[in-house]
Amino acid sequence: MNYIGLNQRIVEAKDAVVSALDHGFLYGMGLFETFRTYGGVPFLLRRHLDRLADGCKQLGIPFEADEDSLRKWIGQVMAANRLQEAYIRYTVTAGEDILGLPAGAYTQPNQLLYVKELPKVPASLYTEGKPLQLLHIPRNTPEGPVRLKSLHYMNNILAKRELAGYASAAGGAEGLMLTDKGFIAEGIVSNLFYIKDGILHTPDIAAGILPGITREMVLELAPGAGLRTEEGFYRWEQLLAAEEIFLTNSVQEIVPVTTLWHGTESLMVSGGRSGKNTAELIRLYRERTEGLK
Repeated sequence: MNYIGLNQRIVEAKDAVVSALDHGFLYGMGLFETFRTYGGVPFLLRRHLDRLADGCKQLGIPFEADEDSLRKWIGQVMAANRLQEAYIRYTVTAGEDILGLPAGAYTQPNQLLYVKELPKVPASLYTEGKPLQLLHIPRNTPEGPVRLKSLHYMNNILAKRELAGYASAAGGAEGLMLTDKGFIAEGIVSNLFYIKDGILHTPDIAAGILPGITREMVLELAPGAGLRTEEGFYRWEQLLAAEEIFLTNSVQEIVPVTTLWHGTESLMVSGGRSGKNTAELIRLYRERTEGLK
């Protein structure tokens, strides 16, 4: 990544700096969205911007979701980095303010646009899946009524470090966090779904999970795959009885889980391969992306 977008400009990465008094740095007051392109076009950008705008409003950060200008800016930063396709992180920080906790709204936000090459993912990931490791560290509770995709990611980093200590990590496992009450929450960088008796289950937003954009899309696609949907509060034992399990995020899309790990004990899921319902959801999701290529 040679060039970064900073406040509608394109600068060399070494020159992309913000003030030490930026409240994104001092207090984690800022938000970000990650998404990817298909055919050079950002997917579900409007939804990402709407979520970002809602979060900025809660944090008192002035932000106007201008989709057309952002698309243009993204294209320029991608071109500067000679990328045809990209993983994109769009960050809005609160900007510079007093050293202390302000009672009012912010006035000088900063916007940063990072782009990098999409991670290389083998096609086998979507048929053979990945392991899911149950973690000890609990999912922290949101700072407000709904979890925001904020700059405060300590909980996720600590979870990633715990995951690295398990043998399953060598197989590319994702880590699963529970709430402090023992309910299934979400992965370190993913939302979770499981299928049982024709019903697609996913933790309720009230469990403190991130309202993921891909999660939202999957819930919309489910009826087309012949699945009913349910959002609720679930335990690890219910996951052990699931017929199919998968994870979602905006970069890797829909990824089957084919092994569950608890400590050093493992359980195979759906015969060690993607289940038929998961495969159908992957197909329906990709139908949505094909039109962008």
